[in-house]
Amino acid sequence: MIYAVWVPLLMPLLVAPAARWLAELLAPRQAVRLLTAAAVTLGGCSVSALGLLAVAGLLRLPPVAAVGRLIHPVSDEGPATAVASVAAGAALAVCATALVRTVLRQRAELREARRQAGGGGELAVVRDPAPDAYALPGRPGRIVVTTGMLRALTPAEREALFAHERAHLTGRHHLFIAVAEVAALCHPALRGLRAPLGYALERCADEAAAGAVGDRSLAARAIGRAALAAHRGAAARPGLVLAATAGPVPRRVAALLGHRPAGTGHPVWRGRAAQGLAAALLICLSLSAGGALDAATDLHGGIEAAQAGAGHR
Repeated sequence: MIYAVWVPLLMPLLVAPAARWLAELLAPRQAVRLLTAAAVTLGGCSVSALGLLAVAGLLRLPPVAAVGRLIHPVSDEGPATAVASVAAGAALAVCATALVRTVLRQRAELREARRQAGGGGELAVVRDPAPDAYALPGRPGRIVVTTGMLRALTPAEREALFAHERAHLTGRHHLFIAVAEVAALCHPALRGLRAPLGYALERCADEAAAGAVGDRSLAARAIGRAALAAHRGAAARPGLVLAATAGPVPRRVAALLGHRPAGTGHPVWRGRAAQGLAAALLICLSLSAGGALDAATDLHGGIEAAQAGAGHR
């Protein structure tokens, strides 16, 4: 187990950059699915590997092994196993603490944002000269916009901006961001998936807004003007929410206007590169899951061997 268990812990170092590259070659919705699947798989396998290491160390302690008189101590495999088990237990404790603190902080931020938004319908206008607008999740979800942002846009641009934020709410995009943040707490290398996932979600909302208003140039202009206004004096917003002014806005505007970013290459090359990277990514994810499963099988076999040995004695 000591060898197989390292595969899920090392694989994110390779897969996370590959997933970011592949996301650049895919359509926004496909990129969201890919990055979310990678985050869930790699984060889950990493936590499983840490848990297996910690459990393997605990089962070598007679007081723990004697709980319920069902488990006998597992044979020791050397000091490396003990050190790895202690480190894994400490890492799990750090992850759990960070998760609790993150959930409490985000919950407080969302509660405060809902308090400031007040009651009413889908649209909540906050009296604040700092231009800002974002999709506030909840039951029901609401579009929060400041008076400063309303003054910065024309009526048609406001409708495009509202359509963008409405797409975030109907698509429940905040859940994808939450998944990415939880995965980042499971393994540091997965922090790199948060930004490309946020960009892909914004591109999904951009396309939805363009379809809602029936004018891609209007949607691009609304997003660009909103971003410029927010840059001059952004208001505070919860960290979990999504907003039209977030991410690399020039790239998003260029995509709406049909301009391919420099360096993306020919469509045929892009298709072949995407297929190759997707195949490699699938193999890596399978290896990560297989490593965690193999480690669990080895640990189970060690427990059974210890039980059988104790029974013969």
